[in-house]
Amino acid sequence: MEFSKPRRLALGASGLVAALALAGCSAGGGANDGSELSVYIDSNPSSIALWDALVAGYAEVNPDVTIKVETHPAGGEGDNLIKTRLSTGDMNDMFWYNSGSTLKALNPDKTLVSFVDEEWVGSLDENFIQAVSTEDGLYGAPVGASNAGAMTYNKDIYAELGLEVPTTWDEFMANAQAVTDAGLVGIIQTYGDAWTSQVPVLGDFYNVTAADPEWADQYTAGVAKFADEPALAGFQHLQDAFDAGVLNRDYASATYDDGVRMLAEGEGAHYPMLTQNVAEALGANFADEESSIGVFPIPGDDAASNGLTVWMPNGVYVPQTTEGAKLDAVKEFLAWLVTPESCAIQGSATTLGGPFIVDGCDLPDNAAALVGDMQSYFDEGKTSVALEFLSAIKGPSLEQITVEVGSGIRSAADGAALYDQDVIKQAKQLGLDW
Repeated sequence: MEFSKPRRLALGASGLVAALALAGCSAGGGANDGSELSVYIDSNPSSIALWDALVAGYAEVNPDVTIKVETHPAGGEGDNLIKTRLSTGDMNDMFWYNSGSTLKALNPDKTLVSFVDEEWVGSLDENFIQAVSTEDGLYGAPVGASNAGAMTYNKDIYAELGLEVPTTWDEFMANAQAVTDAGLVGIIQTYGDAWTSQVPVLGDFYNVTAADPEWADQYTAGVAKFADEPALAGFQHLQDAFDAGVLNRDYASATYDDGVRMLAEGEGAHYPMLTQNVAEALGANFADEESSIGVFPIPGDDAASNGLTVWMPNGVYVPQTTEGAKLDAVKEFLAWLVTPESCAIQGSATTLGGPFIVDGCDLPDNAAALVGDMQSYFDEGKTSVALEFLSAIKGPSLEQITVEVGSGIRSAADGAALYDQDVIKQAKQLGLDW
């Protein structure tokens, strides 16, 4: 479940009709010999730019195949359109969609083509494989790079104060206090945009799964709770930061844009945030300061298990209605998508929020410095996927609860217990026997 700021581009009815007319009568459309393929993607401008570049790049190496891009609205409306097309057999030859638990909601074993035996599967990061697989198959090829919920920080402040990157929560809080004592903001928080308050909890999941590898399964079964350790720690971190008095004075009204500005301009040292969001904002508004911003994992209690909580990119999936020569052509395209050549195109067409998750795909020279900081954690296997890739259960009130805990309105224990009650609503909607 995404909690970054949505960006939408409305698709006019005439544009949709024209796209379908070009592709043929059905959504899949095109020639049955595989010379014409279609892909269904969301209508975010960045998504369109990425796919325009990929289609053009593939045409250079395979000019006999034409790939037409059709868009759908982002968010819940797009989710429903995808589910409808799959259920009615009208899905395009392939579609680009979330990996993780939202993919599992599409019942991929019965609706999608499995690629578990394709050679390129061995080049994928294990986190992505986990995010697009069931016990019976593997269903997606990645397009895009990773992202992390972590602690972005100002390297210049660290250098001036002689601070080292912390690997435990106590070390981190000591650094935040040293920054505050120097007259700067120890930890930036931006509860004016409530969605940002979730990062300390969601980004702590590496530490949860390091302490209990079965926690996600137990959580989905209704056994593991946020009110208990190890998951309580994320809420406790919010309380710790407030209690220590190391936040910016305007934490209650400051926005995400304020947070990135404060970090980039050196008003504050730490900002818990998604690396994708920060990388995009730095590139757009603070290019000169970009090299001064780094990232490290949200620390836990054990320095030996310090690692990143990561979000995986979307996958390209193929409905079972794609058959014969069309399926053969799609398979060739998917094999190309997981090559260094494809990754180079992706890196030039979009802002990266993390390393690629395909072997042999290197970061471009213009990647944000914080993305480079993440690479060592991937190389050393010190990453784990966020909870949303392992469980479909996320309560609707998390951001309101985390704002309350982070503002001293509610204790960490009370907030976690309240969230345990909040998630029951979605568990019941999913038909789970809690």
